[in-house]
Amino acid sequence: MRVLVVSGLWPPDVGGPASHAPEVAAFLHGRGHAVEAVVTAEGPPAPEAYPVHWVSRRLPVGARHAAALLAVARCASRSDVVYATGMLGRAALGARLAGRPLVVKLTADPAFERARRLGLWRGSLEGFQRDRSLRTLPLRAERDRDVGQAAHLVAPSAYLRDLALGWGVAPERATVLPNPVPPVPQLRPRDELRRALAIDGPALAFAGRLTAQKSLDVGIEAARRAGVELLVAGDGPDRAALERLGHGRFLGALTRQGVLELFRAADAALLSSSWENFPHTVVEALAVGTPVIATRTGGVAEVVHDGVNGLVVEPGDPAALAAAIERFFADPALAARLRAHAVPSVADYQPERIYGRLEQILLEAAR
Repeated sequence: MRVLVVSGLWPPDVGGPASHAPEVAAFLHGRGHAVEAVVTAEGPPAPEAYPVHWVSRRLPVGARHAAALLAVARCASRSDVVYATGMLGRAALGARLAGRPLVVKLTADPAFERARRLGLWRGSLEGFQRDRSLRTLPLRAERDRDVGQAAHLVAPSAYLRDLALGWGVAPERATVLPNPVPPVPQLRPRDELRRALAIDGPALAFAGRLTAQKSLDVGIEAARRAGVELLVAGDGPDRAALERLGHGRFLGALTRQGVLELFRAADAALLSSSWENFPHTVVEALAVGTPVIATRTGGVAEVVHDGVNGLVVEPGDPAALAAAIERFFADPALAARLRAHAVPSVADYQPERIYGRLEQILLEAAR
């Protein structure tokens, strides 16, 4: 099978999509499939065992979109199937121009994300699903057309799959495929990692893009109220504003191993998002044995179970989040129980099983 992987994020970018696309490409290449990738990047990506065609993000928006579309259409014409983890509109049109089937990895509602970026919508993700205003109609129509073209759609959470069904996707063409646990390397002992990170007391860790979606201002305020140190890995447009809040130690973007080491060193991972799908960092934290204190949004509660491998509160409430943090650190037995259940709770998310199922979906679409 010849597979074209399309992604708007690629290492050294950080975040879930930036790690998912190369992991899928490497898995499929290792299984003997011919793989190519079309990505956008700030500069030339590192060499891979398969061709990676990149479009510079430094190009003006229109030129960048046109260049990406041409690259997708050109590479799709010599592929059997296109797998899009991002750039949905360009991937869909490129696959259509090349006459090739499209499989979509849905990471969010693309119409909602664009409406937020353009300032057309400031409400919740759930509210956007009920919106019928003319100002967002073109974005919703484009989304419905693109996902409607897909031979199959995979969503990391039942929550996001249900949203897609509301856009008109047929149930038999939509599969829940959770994000797999990362390959966990041999990490240094936890005490050693804490010393390396200068952690000398109770500590929480966050990793991800510093954007409005993550509502890290809520997390910072909750950590401040609870009197607990917060270490922040990642970068993004909100970083400067978040640093001005005066609580939290900002480490910048870390490698995948660096993120895993940070989670292993921390007492718990913190996720204060206003909306989410199924964040990779939740699985990463649990995979190294670290419980998660999170908001109940999107598919988060499908993997973080309150009182089992973490604590879950409603989003947008720093007082409730602070209370959960205080409860965690005030009850050593609770913290130990959550930590003991962290790794077993993601035992079914092994890459071989998840990506093996994706391989079958791609093969079926290619036929």
